[in-house]
Amino acid sequence: MASFLRRPLRYSYYNATIILIVVNVLVFFFRYVDRQGRIGYLALYPDLVLHAGAWWQVVTYMFVHAGFWHIFWNMLALFMFGIQLEQRMGSTEFLLFYFFCGIGAGLATVFINSSAGMGMVPVVGASGAIFGLLLGFASFFPDARILFFFVIPMRAPFAVLVFTGLEVIFLVTNTMSGVAHLTHLAGILFAYLYLVVRFGINPITVFFRRR
Repeated sequence: MASFLRRPLRYSYYNATIILIVVNVLVFFFRYVDRQGRIGYLALYPDLVLHAGAWWQVVTYMFVHAGFWHIFWNMLALFMFGIQLEQRMGSTEFLLFYFFCGIGAGLATVFINSSAGMGMVPVVGASGAIFGLLLGFASFFPDARILFFFVIPMRAPFAVLVFTGLEVIFLVTNTMSGVAHLTHLAGILFAYLYLVVRFGINPITVFFRRR
């Protein structure tokens, strides 16, 4: 079983990161010509997923964004981390990783938010998958530097720990309402599981190894 899960895919590179960005941008612009409000069915509503069978939403929510700055920062992060990860993994493996993180984050959001009485609060954005990409990037390129808020240079593993800590604080204190902190954290968790099972890489070991 372990050998099957770690069987490498044939390496190919076809700019999957750029394709994802283009699709996100097209969906974003579609909302402005969508007079019938069909774009709303792409957002993630946990109760609709569980009680109306809208399971497609655990995929489509990743391509819907709330506004310009929401999609801008997500696509910038997707470009920054996705290009290098895709080159390292290969495009097919990269897409598998991306959707595993995003769908896993969506499923976690469905079950937790529904049980918490937030089943009709919509969740949108690629952030769950992108937080997973951040963990993957830091695990494969632990010596890379990231400009935290585009100002403070940090090693990628330290930046992951800072972002994760902030998300936990925001979630527990209920600050920055309207942001899906749970989805972000779930994206990191599913990325961790993927890296351990698929690649045999434990990010914790990578982050805290002796240098």
